[in-house]
Amino acid sequence: GLLSVIQRLKGSPEQELRIVLLGLDNAGKTTLLKRLASEEVSTITPTQGFNIKSVHSHGLKLNVWDIGGQRSIRPYWKKYLGSTDLLIYVIDSADQKRFEETGQELAELTEDESLTGVPLLVFANKQDLVTAAPADEIAEGLNLHTYRDREWQIQACSALSGEGVQDGMNWISSQIMNRKK
Repeated sequence: GLLSVIQRLKGSPEQELRIVLLGLDNAGKTTLLKRLASEEVSTITPTQGFNIKSVHSHGLKLNVWDIGGQRSIRPYWKKYLGSTDLLIYVIDSADQKRFEETGQELAELTEDESLTGVPLLVFANKQDLVTAAPADEIAEGLNLHTYRDREWQIQACSALSGEGVQDGMNWISSQIMNRKK
């Protein structure tokens, strides 16, 4: 699970990894965060403000900041971006009406100076729903192929069932290991 990924992420004592978890409201960010922390995901309420989960393991502290995605909160996202080691952006793959909106938000985020070169993991969430768009179509719609200043990955997942989440965490682990070299 998450602890084994964390143990591979960084080996030396006292190291911290700061991950910012963003996306529009109802994309599944908090469900994903709870899944990563091996917590119950059956009752989730919309995030008003932010949640922080820290996991300690063998001298490593993984700090995941889950920031609400309501339109009224989004202008404050940039205040949380400093010292970010990795950005996770969550998309509701079944809410195709909002693809343009989520794409604009992501494009604006990745232009922020504090995220220059920061790896990006896009979770194409809610793949368990029949109406979900495939991850490759979402990647194309988001123009991820134009992101030349950072490593990026799109990962199909269902935060509810956990399917695909570990694959995304494995990608994060490989990014951190590559940066240590």
